[in-house]
Amino acid sequence: MAVWALGINHTTAPLDLRGRFAFAIDQIAPTLQGLRSALAGPRTGGPEAAIISTCNRTEVYCAGDQHALDHTVDWLAQAGGVSPLLLRSHAYTLQDGLVARHAFRVASGLDSMVLGEAQILGQMKDAIRVADQAGALGTTLNQLFQRSFSVAKEVRSATEIGAHSISMAAAAVRLAGQLFEDLGQVKVLFVGAGEMIELAATHFAAKNPKGIAIANRTLERGEKLATRFGGEVMRLADLPSRLHEFDAVVSCTASTLPIIGLGAVERALKARRHRPMFMVDLAVPRDIEPEVKALEDVFLYTVDDLASVVQTGQANRQAAVAQAEAIIDAGVQSFMHWMDQRHPQSGVVPLIQQLNAQADAWRAGEMARARKLLAKGEDVDAVLEAMARGLTQKMLHGAMAELHAGDAAAREHTVQAIQKLFLRKER
Repeated sequence: MAVWALGINHTTAPLDLRGRFAFAIDQIAPTLQGLRSALAGPRTGGPEAAIISTCNRTEVYCAGDQHALDHTVDWLAQAGGVSPLLLRSHAYTLQDGLVARHAFRVASGLDSMVLGEAQILGQMKDAIRVADQAGALGTTLNQLFQRSFSVAKEVRSATEIGAHSISMAAAAVRLAGQLFEDLGQVKVLFVGAGEMIELAATHFAAKNPKGIAIANRTLERGEKLATRFGGEVMRLADLPSRLHEFDAVVSCTASTLPIIGLGAVERALKARRHRPMFMVDLAVPRDIEPEVKALEDVFLYTVDDLASVVQTGQANRQAAVAQAEAIIDAGVQSFMHWMDQRHPQSGVVPLIQQLNAQADAWRAGEMARARKLLAKGEDVDAVLEAMARGLTQKMLHGAMAELHAGDAAAREHTVQAIQKLFLRKER
């Protein structure tokens, strides 16, 4: 069984390129079907597959009888509307053990923009649940990701990797505090109502701003969030006409196109008499047109712009990285051992099959003999005793024969094997 992965993230690809490969959670299932169909062979179905897509990364994981990494690159390039050559220049490709190491590091927060952040683990679990529901997971990828989650849990509990984590939301509040003397006099607009916006609103609400508003495509979800923070809710369609009312704007939606354009911001600045506006675009693809950043009275930050801010305190966590990597190393070795056992050339799987077949044959033979004795009216306890003795003798016959055969060295080897197989205490 071959395992391979392909991805781009915040360290390898610019924001706008990552935006081309962003898949909303409701897009993943049909996208996986397309991927598996594209990689299906003439005599086999498509490989196992999973897609993880966040604001900082898009990664495709596959497992199949043969590596199909080049075909996976071609498929993803076509999905994003770019050439395979361009995608390769920004992507990382991994095979077998390197795939496991990468997945474990991602789940543990070691590959994140914010070292040790915990949000990625929940995003991975959501992506794997969707892949499972879509029928795209098999034994290999299921093992890979379940082990990823276990390793991440151990890293969290055994190290202090996330002890000083500064989230994107906290970084946004910090930057806003540098622009405005008193956040208590600031009116904040949140565009969207997802997990990232909820996190950002929580951090801003702690500063007791003058006002909070939630603009969302569906009012019901927006109202729920607005009620929690004592704010108001507004329709997304009303955003252009009311943008000037807000000093700070934080946006993170699943829109495939910008929802706050240059013209709307220019009109808002004019209505504000050019009082400064603080804007944070946490969406991938972008929610706010990039040209807005050139406006004199706008301070616009994207997820990539926040990178330097969230690295503050990273030195305090570096001591835990080595410990986390050791846990990951052990996890990778365990996974690769499991993979080796499943490989047909290892001989383990065929041997297990032979053992099961032999045991089935012994059981069937003893059952048939027992039924004949019972049909003749033999005592039930005596028949059960004879059946148990017969099975035991068949199981031990080979071991007993080996103990009485061969030279001293061979017998010593047999003794050790028998002690390990038959005399090991139950844990």
